[in-house]
Amino acid sequence: MAEPATGTASGLEALIARLKEEGVTAGRAEADRLVADAQARAHKLVEKAEADAKAIVETARREADNLRQAGEDALAVAARDTILDVKDRLSKRFAGDVERAVSSATRDDEFLRRMILEVVGRARAESGADAAGAVEVVLPRTAIGLDDLRRKPEELQAGSLAHFVAASAGEMLRAGVTFARAEDDEGGLRLRLVDRSVTVDLSDRAVAEAILVHLQPRFRALLEGVVK
Repeated sequence: MAEPATGTASGLEALIARLKEEGVTAGRAEADRLVADAQARAHKLVEKAEADAKAIVETARREADNLRQAGEDALAVAARDTILDVKDRLSKRFAGDVERAVSSATRDDEFLRRMILEVVGRARAESGADAAGAVEVVLPRTAIGLDDLRRKPEELQAGSLAHFVAASAGEMLRAGVTFARAEDDEGGLRLRLVDRSVTVDLSDRAVAEAILVHLQPRFRALLEGVVK
């Protein structure tokens, strides 16, 4: 009767051994699965981290490019505005220099004397005015009038505008030319063709404007480098 017990024990041992082996195998399989799952998750985490890092780097690069471009655009605008401001200042200074030069010239007695002789003759010739046509020469307010000369004969200096006016007044009056004094502070002359109600403005402002009409475009072209 002892043999059955021995067989039963052997069977139990075999069963226990098989269960252990199956348990070890299952444990190893589960461990391998867990390891593989962990590795897969780690791989995904690494890929996501790399993707996030790449996105951050790309965003930073775009922002840096945008900042650099914005800086370059701002510098370009500032440079353009500076150049335009300089050109505008130079143009205004040029106009001011021309106006001052003309103003200085039109306040010179000798220049005005020659201007009177030239423009009176030309105005009468080009307008077709005959000898009886009245021409009024409006002198600057600073010019000494004939009435002043009568009261201040010492002001009558040879070569001065006053001397010229006084010396030629009689002759010019016979030719229909009279003198008047301007009411403003403009230099230069104004000619009035009385019979025709025409005024020829040769004041320093008008002459400067006429000169600038021709010189200003060329000056701007020089600033732009169009001409040299």
